[in-house]
Amino acid sequence: MGSANGGWSRRRFVGALAGAGSGLVGCSTSSKPSSAAAPSQAPGSPGTVSPSPAKTPSAAAPTGPRPLYLGTYTSAEGGGTGIGVAVYDGGSGRITGKGTITGVTNPSYLAVHPDGRTLYAVAEQDAGAVTAVRLSDRKVLGSRSTGGAGPCHLSVHPGGRWLLSANYGSGSVAVHPIGSSGALGELRDSVTHSGPAPGPGQEGPHAHQFLTGPDGNHVLAVDLGTDTVYSYRLNERTGALTELSRAQTRPGAGPRHLTFHPGGRYAYLANEVDNTVAVCAYDPGSGRLSVGAPQSTGTGSGTNYPAQFLVTANGSYAYLANRGHNSLTRYAVEAGGARLRLLDTVPVGGDFPRQIAFSPDGRLLFAANQRSGTVSVFHVDTASGALRLAGKPFASPVAVCALPL
Repeated sequence: MGSANGGWSRRRFVGALAGAGSGLVGCSTSSKPSSAAAPSQAPGSPGTVSPSPAKTPSAAAPTGPRPLYLGTYTSAEGGGTGIGVAVYDGGSGRITGKGTITGVTNPSYLAVHPDGRTLYAVAEQDAGAVTAVRLSDRKVLGSRSTGGAGPCHLSVHPGGRWLLSANYGSGSVAVHPIGSSGALGELRDSVTHSGPAPGPGQEGPHAHQFLTGPDGNHVLAVDLGTDTVYSYRLNERTGALTELSRAQTRPGAGPRHLTFHPGGRYAYLANEVDNTVAVCAYDPGSGRLSVGAPQSTGTGSGTNYPAQFLVTANGSYAYLANRGHNSLTRYAVEAGGARLRLLDTVPVGGDFPRQIAFSPDGRLLFAANQRSGTVSVFHVDTASGALRLAGKPFASPVAVCALPL
């Protein structure tokens, strides 16, 4: 896509432009992680954003069509033409395509406003931008510059007034105001991660995620390039960011994605570069994160790039998407969130699971498989955490994000 192969070209984006090809990808002290149990993997056997835990499941699984939005790369060979629109059955998990929202560029990561009326997408390109879409009539409300290159993640602050985005290419994070209509205002604040020095093999900072802590008072930025998670205070009146603390992984870990336990005191970090995970302790009073010892992903010695964690609403199980191994690792969560115990891995039914998300009731898990251009759906056993594939995966061009509502 023109200059996208220039200054900020990276494993993650090269993999995207390869579509179904062979490129690589590049949408915390008090914890005492347990040693991981030996994983088992039996093809076809049960086992085991959105970036946040699923809601508590109801007594009966819902049926009938529910909305599903799909992210892609419009500039990639074989990619989509915009945001995919589909519905899924809450009981069976079956997906049915319903068209495309056009007029958006490289919508590789999606998020929805807390009121459910507006969808937000990154435009992952050199001149990074974020776009708002009104869901009632699928009208694109406009785009705003992120002030950086290659935005790859965004989230909405729980108050609904601010959009947070992470620019991978420029290693910066951005804050945009959200108006009453859901439309975005001009960039309000941004911070470039100028320190610490880049980790081994990295040429600079690469912000990969920007999210709100469970206390709602702090926002955290995960940077793969500097091996650091930055904690900020967001001024909810002005949108200004003030850095409070930094939590560093071991050099070369390449942290990519952080997911909090519903108890709010622990979080789980997926390290893309060294194929590990870590339990993090979190202090909601200060916003300080402390990264624990690296743990196994259960994927063996082959090439693998962990992508994203999910945690069940009851806090009992965690799941990790593995690109390369093409599996989902299931962990038991113990000691109130302070320990992960590796249980097993399960084939994802596709190639390169870039992102995973729960349905709102937590009974289904969706995996967007970038290279195979498919979305796999699993039934989640709420008692055991086991996964069961829900039929044939749904075809979706260069599927890099699935957002079930």
